[in-house]
Parts: sequence; structure tokens; C-alpha cells
Amino acid sequence: MPALEIAGAVKCYGDLVAVDHLDLKVEQGEIFGILGANGAGKTTLIKLLVGLLQPDSGQIRTLGLDPVRQARALRRQIGYMPQSPVLYDDLTARENLTFWTRAHRLPDLRRQVDETLALVSLSARADDPVHTFSGGMKQRLSLACALAHRPRLLLLDEPTTGVDPKLRQTFWETFRAMTAAGATILISTHQMDEAAACDRLAIMREGAVLACDSPAGLFAGARARVEIETAGNSAQYHLTDYAHALPELLRAHHLAADVRRITVEREPLESIVLRLIDSHA
Repeated sequence: MPALEIAGAVKCYGDLVAVDHLDLKVEQGEIFGILGANGAGKTTLIKLLVGLLQPDSGQIRTLGLDPVRQARALRRQIGYMPQSPVLYDDLTARENLTFWTRAHRLPDLRRQVDETLALVSLSARADDPVHTFSGGMKQRLSLACALAHRPRLLLLDEPTTGVDPKLRQTFWETFRAMTAAGATILISTHQMDEAAACDRLAIMREGAVLACDSPAGLFAGARARVEIETAGNSAQYHLTDYAHALPELLRAHHLAADVRRITVEREPLESIVLRLIDSHA
């Protein structure tokens, strides 16, 4: 059974079509990324998956359940981190985390809370009120609230905004450990390094999926500049589909003994995504 299955989902806000006949399937154990500009429908899609919104038409199954009609059965199995932290500013970090996790009836709740605060590097501020926190610290606490009960499915909307690179690496180590244990993670992100770390990516524009592939699959169709330097010459080549064009180019040189260096400058993932979006404008 897929972790997420969406068939022909449509969601409109008046005349605005936020999700447009979208089909998507996410397998269990995947880290699945959603990329797209602001207004592409990413946040609306996540809200549909957790049951905060109901589709106007189409079918959605989250862990095999209808997220609206079977919300009670689903809630304890998922963790959701919205784009803007939903925290009580007058409570401490520990009190916020305890409040959000108590409903899951965790064994040894105090230990679980302490371990999760340590995971997001907030142990030293555990007993400080949230209104004294920076935006990045609130983001970290919001993530802690989503994953403290170790859900089967974690849905994250821009989870590492304002988080420093070192802590972001720690988060991703945690994400990988969770999926290795069988969990599934769906991430909406603008961070291209995070997108490249996902198992698969869906690129969205105006509520529709333009492409869905692994990062390697997207890179396979990338453009590249290739420079081949021999003993007495240097030549440059511009390839539009370098994964397929490069072998032919190298065959033309017969991998000659005087080839001293081959340099490949591949376009970054951001350029590939922008090109896909622009081609459907």
C-alpha cells in the first residue's frame, strides 16, 4: 500500500485553482520532495493530505485512510509541521512539546520530550518561554512537535527555513534514520541541496505536477559544458542532454592517450527546475 495516493484531486479557492486534477503516489519509506514557486499549490496539497482541507473532487488516501472521514485514526500516525510555527508563545519549549505530544499517550513522556529537545538543540532553552525565541528556534521547536511521537508519516512544509547548515545536517540524519525504520517523509522545500537529498521529487506549477523523478533522473536530462584538454589543444562542447551525449562525444575522441583532462560543468538542479517551470508557462 502506498503511503500517499492522490487521484484527480482538485481544490479551488473561488476562481483560483490551487490543485488541478493532480495524480501522485508516494511509496512507504521514501523521502519525497515537492518543489515549486510560491502559489504552486504545495501547501494546499499538504493540507489536503492531513485532512485540514477537503478536495472539491478526486480521491486522497493517506496511509490508506481518507484524511477527512477517518481523521481520528490517522492523526496518531502522522506528524505535520506547517509553514508557520503553531506554538504558544507564553509557554516554554518543554511545555509546548509536552502539550502537543500528550495526546499520543507516549510511554515515558518526559524522556521523549527531553530527547526530542536535544535533537533540535533546544535543551539549554527548554524552560524559556517561546516568545523569547528567534524565528529559527521556533522553527526547530515546531519540527520537534511534529516528530516527537515518531510518526509513520511526516509531512513538513519548509522545515529548515532559518536553520543553520550544521543543524540542517542533523535533521537530515534523523530523517534518514526514520525512513530506514520504515517511516515516510514528504517535504515541501525551496532548498536545492535538500531537494537533491530526496529519493524522488515532484515539481509543481499552478497546482499541477510537471515532472516526478529521482534527482538522478532529473539530472540525466541536464545541460552541461564539457572541456576536453589534450597535449596541444583544448576544446569545449555544450551538450543539451549530457548523460546520453557524453558517451558519444568521448567515443569520437577514442579515449586517446593524449587526453589529459575532461571537465564537465553540469547545470545545477535549480536551473533544471526553473527550465521545466518556464517551459510550461
